[in-house]
Order: sequence, then structure tokens, then C-alpha cells
Amino acid sequence: MLQGVLIAESLRVGAQLTGIPLQITKLSRVEMTDPGDQQPRHWTLLEFSAEESDAQRLADQLASCLASSGGWYTDFHTADDTFVIFANKVFRYPRGQAEGRSEAQQYGRSVGVPEPQLDWQV
Repeated sequence: MLQGVLIAESLRVGAQLTGIPLQITKLSRVEMTDPGDQQPRHWTLLEFSAEESDAQRLADQLASCLASSGGWYTDFHTADDTFVIFANKVFRYPRGQAEGRSEAQQYGRSVGVPEPQLDWQV
């Protein structure tokens, strides 16, 4: 199973994720102490899991669903790989690989993700 977190507010208006069964494992609402300039202070976090065989399809669909402004991304991981997804851009690298993580973080900075938010697991 793959596991990840999606911030509901990161979805662009009108976006739909369909055809990939997701299991919501935790739903929570948090207050950010230091949101980005175009991010709301309150976030809805959807922790999810899905079949590993759906990983690439899920990443591609999420890339088409995320808002292109506001410095948003989502991430998930499988047993072997980490996926970091921005609007229209997917990074996939072996879990724990510093080079792949660094490349995704650099891209995140270039699209306005605040530095403290570039902290995904693995």
C-alpha cells in the first residue's frame, strides 16, 4: 500500500480525482502558524492509502488537480519510492535518495513553497 497526505485546500476549483480508490485513514483540521503568502491559515489534511499498483496513475492525476499558485504540493510513498507532486509536475525517486529529494525541494522553492513546508517524510 502507498501512504500519503493531501491538503484539501491545495486542490484547484473544479478538480476531480476519479477512478483510483483511496482509503482515508485520517482526516484532520489544523491551524498553520506560518502559512505561505497565498495559503489559508487553516488546512484540512487527508491522510490516505491506496494500492501500490495505482501509484503512477495517482501521481499523474494529482498533478492535474493541484492549484498552480500558492506553493502547493502533495506527497506519498510506496515501499520503494517517494512521490512529490506539484501542479503539472511529478517527482519520483527511491526512498531516502538525497539527490531526488533535493531536486524536488529545489523545484518547490521555485514555485513558492515556503521553506518550512519542504519537509515531507523520506
